[in-house]
Amino acid sequence: MSHILIVEDEPIIRSALKRLLERNGYQVSEAGSVQEALDGFSPGAYDLIISDLRLPGAPGTEIIQHAGTTPVLIMTSYASLRSAVDSMKLGAMDYIAKPFDHQDMLATIARILQEHARATTDEETPGDQAPVGGQPAASDNSDIGIIGSSPAMQALFVKIRKVAPADANVLIHGESGTGKELVARALHNLSDRAGAPMISVNCAAIPETLIESELFGHERGAFTGADKARAGLVEAADGGTLFLDEIGELPLEAQARLLRVLQESEIRRVGSTQSQKVNIRLIAATHRDLKALAKEGKFREDLFYRLHVIALTLPALRERGDDISEIATALLERQRLKAKRTEPMHFTDECLKGMHHYHWPGNVRELENAIERAVILCEGNRVTLDLLGIDVDLEQPAAHAKAPQEQTGQSLEDYFQQFVLEHQDSMTETELASRLGISRKSLWERRQRMGIPRRKAGTEAEDER
Repeated sequence: MSHILIVEDEPIIRSALKRLLERNGYQVSEAGSVQEALDGFSPGAYDLIISDLRLPGAPGTEIIQHAGTTPVLIMTSYASLRSAVDSMKLGAMDYIAKPFDHQDMLATIARILQEHARATTDEETPGDQAPVGGQPAASDNSDIGIIGSSPAMQALFVKIRKVAPADANVLIHGESGTGKELVARALHNLSDRAGAPMISVNCAAIPETLIESELFGHERGAFTGADKARAGLVEAADGGTLFLDEIGELPLEAQARLLRVLQESEIRRVGSTQSQKVNIRLIAATHRDLKALAKEGKFREDLFYRLHVIALTLPALRERGDDISEIATALLERQRLKAKRTEPMHFTDECLKGMHHYHWPGNVRELENAIERAVILCEGNRVTLDLLGIDVDLEQPAAHAKAPQEQTGQSLEDYFQQFVLEHQDSMTETELASRLGISRKSLWERRQRMGIPRRKAGTEAEDER
């Protein structure tokens, strides 16, 4: 059982987080300040420390130097990512914004503990982790951290292992929910930069008016509200990896600044006349056709070719054959443990068949949402097809054989629009988002971008149920 130390001065937040962690099988100790943690505990003896950034007395980052090899996760009350920059520079393993989503917190903790355990094992048994040739066997994907035995995924893993040490820019193509950030993290972990930070940024989640300041930082007085100078996320990634997800949503002005980073290896904060050198590896991801966007003038062509040094394509879930069963089984076990179900659970044959027939427009994210729902609703230990809540006709050929674009000539955007328009009268916004494998916020943002009006009557009441 992993032992976690929480350092948080607000009793309500501290007790809520403690209950969440204990419900999920963690042993928890707690302190209200860094000094209290140092006086009453030995920080280096824990498996993980979760500390608020702003605490009475010393800031939460102060505990990093006392933690030894124990990873530290910093919580920040700012919605902006800027407050996490200094934490990463000082050695924090990761950060999470408050108020945090319980799922995000648990997923972040699990990932940090797994990465730390893997790193510790590698240090204790050097040279024994891979067969002759320096690479793991094809069936052992522990170095990648992604489930997949299908030929498409095995070919991708081979490319990841070849590309990771090269330090070249990488562009990852893939539909939403396929796990592009997992590929980026594998590239980082297998590179010479693994000991430095990997900073992840979702370009679609940051308002256009703030994106340049978030990425490149700003000087005091650069704009209204800039009461002090701030480093940007590019600067925070110095020496490590910068992962820009949904880079197709990056405004043209920010694209020009990013191009300079790639060409000159330097940045200039907003409002500054001075440039400074940075050493980053850029990994970008998108579900859009950047070349087509460049022809339409919506994406800089010179930036596209800078990014497109090496391109990796992550297949959709429906194209991965038996990987669906393998992933589903792993997700079922994760959700069973999360729900504190003591008996092993399994899928019925009909359920497995249905999962292979369904086209999974939201990919792995939608599959995980469906399995979480099934575990919650399941009264025994057999997960049936109806519990997944997917609309599938078992008499029809398996839908994963072809993607929606191949079946109908539709783009992913067209498919999204058609799905929403066809189902919004019978589904709530929460159900629509779940079926598409995206958050309600992403659903709202796509509605705005594509001009799809939301239903009026009854929507608010239904969504709150």
